Amino acid sequence: MKNKFQSILIISIILTFQSFAQQDSTLNKWIPSAIAGLNISQLALSNWTQGGENSLTWTLNGNLGLKYSSTEWIFKNSLKVAYGRTKLGGSDFKTNDNEFYMEDVLSRSFGWAVDPFISNTIRTTVTAGYNYTNNTAIEIANFFDPGYVTQSLGFTYDKLSNFNTRLGIGFQEVFTNKFRQYSDDPNTVNKVEAFKLETGIQSVTSGKFNVAQNLLFTSSLTLFSRFESLDVWDVRWDNALIAKINDWMNVNLTYLLIYQKDQSLTTQMKEGLQIGIVYAIL
Repeated sequence: MKNKFQSILIISIILTFQSFAQQDSTLNKWIPSAIAGLNISQLALSNWTQGGENSLTWTLNGNLGLKYSSTEWIFKNSLKVAYGRTKLGGSDFKTNDNEFYMEDVLSRSFGWAVDPFISNTIRTTVTAGYNYTNNTAIEIANFFDPGYVTQSLGFTYDKLSNFNTRLGIGFQEVFTNKFRQYSDDPNTVNKVEAFKLETGIQSVTSGKFNVAQNLLFTSSLTLFSRFESLDVWDVRWDNALIAKINDWMNVNLTYLLIYQKDQSLTTQMKEGLQIGIVYAIL
């Protein structure tokens, strides 16, 4: 099943790039974007009497987008991929960023205040993820292990260029292979499932704001709750403050908050401050 989903995602990415390449008059309403970046944080010490260790952190990231707009239809596609590693002193490199996030949203305008929509999101890790405890690397995740695929159907408000929100009925599929604690049904006995289907409510709100000249703030809040436990919500709050130095260099402050009960009973947080080299492909 893992190889099957890898093939599906590779084909989706190839088709997206093919759409980028088609620029004839029949596709003049398709708006592509593709940005690749390298973020680096580094510290080097030599004969330093105040203590400390050399360190190097790097993160590769890519953001692809494809949007179609007409008087009736809006079709948005986005793909975010990030992978990074860090090295402290003489220790080996350790993975510090490992994300694959794809989202597709199709909405239809009827002239109402809100528009009906259907969406699909895929999120997983790019490769193996580890928990580093006592100098031991313990694998805790891998590509589509777990993998989350969520479909949603409802209404969206998308009238502003820098803000949109949507709310709908959600269907979430959880796929696993080795790490079946994320998909196991605790109500079954002597059976550990590799697949789980959940139904509930999903809300997604995104904003993009120019705080000052050459200073951009982006934020996205995703919520999901199951019908059988509406008092418990999965939360993903992704934020970035980007200061543009010039056409190819940024300073990035990122903050990601995740709460998902089947992953951890406590809130997960990731913060990073890095200088980034950015290249706009499209």
